[in-house]
Amino acid sequence: MINAAEIIRAGTSILFVTLDSLRYDVARTAYDDGLTPYMGSLLPEGGWERRHTPGSFTLPAHMAFFSGFLPKLPQPEQPPRLWECRPPAFKAVAEETFVFDAPNLLRGLSGHGYRSVCVGGVTYFSRETPLGCVLPDLFDEDHWRPEFCSPEMESTRHQVDYALEIAERYSHRPLFLFVNVSATHVPQGHYIGESSDTCASQRAALAYADEHLGRLITVLTAKRRWLVIMCADHGDAFGDDGFHGRGIAHPVVMNVPYAAMVR
Repeated sequence: MINAAEIIRAGTSILFVTLDSLRYDVARTAYDDGLTPYMGSLLPEGGWERRHTPGSFTLPAHMAFFSGFLPKLPQPEQPPRLWECRPPAFKAVAEETFVFDAPNLLRGLSGHGYRSVCVGGVTYFSRETPLGCVLPDLFDEDHWRPEFCSPEMESTRHQVDYALEIAERYSHRPLFLFVNVSATHVPQGHYIGESSDTCASQRAALAYADEHLGRLITVLTAKRRWLVIMCADHGDAFGDDGFHGRGIAHPVVMNVPYAAMVR
């Protein structure tokens, strides 16, 4: 069990990666078939957990994440949350949970000396629109470039290169480093030479991203201890039961891969 309260009191840096739109079934089959060997060697035993996302598309899912609501196990009993906003007086909180007395996790971490930095991927992090400013505004510092976005074949490489630069820049203090991986978001058909997006192309996008995400975790944890959280914000329907896209409560949208570890 991860004791986030102790981890944050110790000033341990945190890497939070969201694999945008990645379905659980795609992540699971890629793991089982050995298509993601770098992440496979780093994930906890058994690989990805299946969890339920709190939001069916990027904006509400990330707002929930940054408010303390990470994906939950698909079962009645839940483990202690990693972090939670200070609750009303009548509610008890597990001692392992980091309680932040602030409107969001990032503000709460700043009170413990953390610098929060976002390496955006999809356009909800781009500041190109009013909605594209909502999530970046939560951070002390945010970065987005066109080459970080999913139409770019090497988006994850560009994102990881930049994330490692940031980690080096703030190696002297606790860091909350957030990376929104866009490669698994549509469009990703180009990873298999197709113009349409499917489970096969998303799996190929994840296989592409694997080496770079493995590099990110390996380089970071070689120098100091990190809490690493990886999950999808939601899944994507590719014609399942006639449904396409996200923002719907279909199981392929609501079931997401999740992993958390201290390395």
